[in-house]
Amino acid sequence: MNDENKPIAFERLDHERIPMNMPDAAQPIELSENIRHRLDQWLKRYPADKRQSGVFEALRLVQEENNGSLNVALMDAVAAYLGITKISVYEVAAFYTMYELNPVGRHVIHVCTNISCTLNGAEKVLERLKETLHINLNETTGDRRFTLKEVECLGACIAPPVCMIDKKYYENVTPEKIDRIVADLSTEPHHE
Repeated sequence: MNDENKPIAFERLDHERIPMNMPDAAQPIELSENIRHRLDQWLKRYPADKRQSGVFEALRLVQEENNGSLNVALMDAVAAYLGITKISVYEVAAFYTMYELNPVGRHVIHVCTNISCTLNGAEKVLERLKETLHINLNETTGDRRFTLKEVECLGACIAPPVCMIDKKYYENVTPEKIDRIVADLSTEPHHE
């Protein structure tokens, strides 16, 4: 297998994702009209020669429109639209954990394990989720409904433990409370 066909590999070291190999996308794509319009509105905040300032928002919009994750072709499209190097986009996407570089489930469950949440039962919540969903951290259920993630801090230390599911915060979470939340999400119609 030549280098062009190697899959992207990432290592997780102390909460950092380091790109080991970022090949060119096989089939270049363009950003959707919706994303281009929204990104153009965002870029009006910055001088014309500072389009790289839009990389965070561009990645967020692209990820949102593409089932919650990014791939090389999408990141290349962001680089092309912003007129910046591909590696500049890859670095941002690989470093920040808010960007998903692998496909995720319909519901992404983030469990805070910082000191405040851990002292108040986050580990019990995390263990309950692993048992209930039959997955480990950074895995997705077989039906692609749930992905389980650990995060260092969600910034809601006043009501620990805290989980964020689909951008919604849940405070004072207990194993029993997370059971109810997962049950409610499990009853929603599942769309492939």
